[in-house]
Amino acid sequence: MDRPHACRPGRRAVLAALGAAAGAVVAGSPASAQDGSGIEGIHGAGTRKRQMRGVWITSLGNIDWPRRHRLDAEHARADFTELLDEVRAIGFNAVFVQVRPTADAFWPSPFEPWSQWLTGTQGRDPGWDPLEFMVRAAHERGLAFHAWFNPFRVAIHPDPSRLVPGHPARRNPHWTVVYRGEIYYNPGIPAVRAFVQQAVMDAVLRYDIDGVHIDDYFYPYPDRTEFDDAAAFAAHGRRFTDRAAWRRDNVNVMVRQLRDLVRAARPEAVYGVSPFGVWRNQATDPGGSRTQALQSYDAQYCDTRAWIRNGWVDYIAPQLYWWIGFTIADYAVLAPWWAEQTAGTDTLLWIGQSASRPGAPDRPRPWQDPAELSRHLALNATLPAIGGDLFFSARSVQLDRIGAIRQLARAHWQHPALVPLPPRLAATAPPAPPTLTPCADPPGLTITPSPRPDSPRPFQYALYHYGTDPGPEPPADAARLSTLLPAHHLDRFHPPATAPGPWYAVTAVDRAGRESPASAPVRLSSR
Repeated sequence: MDRPHACRPGRRAVLAALGAAAGAVVAGSPASAQDGSGIEGIHGAGTRKRQMRGVWITSLGNIDWPRRHRLDAEHARADFTELLDEVRAIGFNAVFVQVRPTADAFWPSPFEPWSQWLTGTQGRDPGWDPLEFMVRAAHERGLAFHAWFNPFRVAIHPDPSRLVPGHPARRNPHWTVVYRGEIYYNPGIPAVRAFVQQAVMDAVLRYDIDGVHIDDYFYPYPDRTEFDDAAAFAAHGRRFTDRAAWRRDNVNVMVRQLRDLVRAARPEAVYGVSPFGVWRNQATDPGGSRTQALQSYDAQYCDTRAWIRNGWVDYIAPQLYWWIGFTIADYAVLAPWWAEQTAGTDTLLWIGQSASRPGAPDRPRPWQDPAELSRHLALNATLPAIGGDLFFSARSVQLDRIGAIRQLARAHWQHPALVPLPPRLAATAPPAPPTLTPCADPPGLTITPSPRPDSPRPFQYALYHYGTDPGPEPPADAARLSTLLPAHHLDRFHPPATAPGPWYAVTAVDRAGRESPASAPVRLSSR
């Protein structure tokens, strides 16, 4: 055990405010409730050390960022960093940022034009690289950055002439289908799939992202008209006689091939999809859920269950934007159904939650209850296969009309959480443990990374607290996790006066989420 020494000025000191923000996720006492749902209260059933706490940041239509009236680089950067600081203070540990909303780009892509949502005009150079900035800003705050791509949507209007001259969809009009007043690339054309993969992989290869995230728009949500792909089916139908089966195979091929490309280029990047929340209804398929909703298998040709069973995705994040007790699609039915599909597989399960519906004036009575989302997380906690949640979307998290987000954070996010670790990444050696040294002037802790050259560079440090001497091998369990500290900013840490203690230990966490053994414990003598 080391003796306290004076805390010499560090190159980047982390002060008490950072510890308070990261350790005490949301101030206040946990709320509790009991209702007719059969769920006892809204507390989680135990603390999980690894949990996805993600938020979608939507660029389409300037929903979340950048703000329509603040598109210049200075304001856009300031708004993004403010957003990151706010979601981190609430307790989120990952952001899923839409960087290719409509066959365009939030980076200087050689394949597609600059996004109109950056400047107001498609193809106009904003004068900076938003993706590079966003990745760096997220990592500086210890947030994982998942780049979110829409695969086949080209435009949210039907007029190709409104696309920038030279747009791939204008150069290759046979690639596109106008449907429901929007333009889509046709997934049944092999050249389309190859092009989309090329456009996505440009970002994967050039930017230090933590994940590749695909949303629910493969074939578009249907109306009463037919998606016009008869010519593509005739030319590229392969062995298929049933067009629906062919469409499903087109999506399967896209999902599988993109998985292979991402893993080859960036093996530690996490790859997953967030589909519509119903695979099939039980009335259609005995293996389906007890629901009466649109079926993504039949309507969008997404065989999400096959993706899970074949290991084509690291995670799946079904969008369960319904309340507990909703007859058509009951959250209390669907969450266990998805948990059953992923249990025993290598596919992680995160649940897509709606942050926009609580308190929205046009939503039914259940969404006027600020405890509804907390009950979702309470149910999730009883299902070990569910490893966290993604919330749509950031602007609604910020507004938090009736306090539903703050309430669930108080009830369920009392401790910070490491991001989930896909099984395929767990076998790689974690970082070597750092050294923790107490210092007395002012009271604090000095964290020294391992000098081993073969040890992965720490992304974060996880600080654990103990009321009494934990012994030479302190347990690094979830209930003792006090603070996650971005390694980028850290060489010293001053626990806030209200922090538990007086004993501390620290682990190093790499970018994938692998955690080192704990350091030897130290005691702060002033506590």
